[in-house]
Amino acid sequence: MAIEKLRSVLDYLKDLFVGKDDIIDLLGVTLLARENAFLLGPPGTAKSAIVKQLSKSIEGGNNFEYLLTRFTEPSEIFGPFDIRKLKEGDLITNTEGMMPEASLVFLDEIFNANSALLNSLLMSLNEKIFRRGKEIVKLPALMFVGASNLLPEDDALDALLDRFLVRIKCDYVDTDLLDQVLVAGWKLENAKQKDRPNVTPDELKKLQRESRKVNLTTVRKPYVNLVHSLRNAGINVSDRRAVKFQNLIAASAMMCGRDTAILSDLWILKYVWSSEEQIELLAGLVDNVIEADKSIDAHPQARYNKNPNAEELMKEITALNDKWNAEGLSFEEKNIIKDKLRYIQSRCRWVGQVDQKEHLESEINDLWKEILQSV
Repeated sequence: MAIEKLRSVLDYLKDLFVGKDDIIDLLGVTLLARENAFLLGPPGTAKSAIVKQLSKSIEGGNNFEYLLTRFTEPSEIFGPFDIRKLKEGDLITNTEGMMPEASLVFLDEIFNANSALLNSLLMSLNEKIFRRGKEIVKLPALMFVGASNLLPEDDALDALLDRFLVRIKCDYVDTDLLDQVLVAGWKLENAKQKDRPNVTPDELKKLQRESRKVNLTTVRKPYVNLVHSLRNAGINVSDRRAVKFQNLIAASAMMCGRDTAILSDLWILKYVWSSEEQIELLAGLVDNVIEADKSIDAHPQARYNKNPNAEELMKEITALNDKWNAEGLSFEEKNIIKDKLRYIQSRCRWVGQVDQKEHLESEINDLWKEILQSV
């Protein structure tokens, strides 16, 4: 079966890239959902290497990879005008070997995209079409993957980040796993093409169509409630994105061999953040919901609760304390602060160090006392 072939590809990648299971699983779900994924992390965290090996496992697919600079022109991505047709007065793009013919597209340093490239890129990412003049080309891309060392600071690029439904933070592998990393790295350097499992573009397209048939009615109510919680916590979830998140939930279910979604499939919503500050908050919100699901056939990533960073939680508490003491807070703003504090409080349960956990709980209790006294 095609789904088993896709799982074999993901297992192969996990064997090659130690400590990157979460990234690989997320790319697998995003690919199955035919959505786009964004990788954030410093150089040397295997962002491009993972995507490159994934693209090599798509047998018979034309894959496109490009490093964007401030000076990248549309023709470098989409292809130049066909000179022969241009002489005849037709503006036709020669797309051979370029992005419009690719099954999987990887654009590194995506936020270097300039204004000349931006409009065409946004349309390609959102609608899977390329338009130049009267020419309209439907793109066969199964998934777009973007990567960057930093999030955009220019508001004009926010629309570009918005086109990537899944956002994945890539960090260096834990030092304790370095020995395994070296062994896996050596294996990757000497990997032979015949040893690599493959899946074809047609098989993936069929899986993508089948994933749209997954029954979501069983999780719709808790999903709607979770979206409300995200919005109340100050995390922007537009109606359009809320609709598209369902594709990810369905893909998680299908990856587990189910035709019906369960509560734990909502784990994927931990990866819809817009800033690094939201990562811990989102994890707390989603974990609070999915921890009630004890199903044995849950997605592996749903059962994996990362220990939160105590220092980051302390920064969040301090920020909330400063906001609470600011003048002129509206009733709605006060409620948002309370909601965020509740979810940070729930995340503290996962802090491993007892002394850090106690300190955080003490700071939270102090802030709650201050909030209750002002009521």
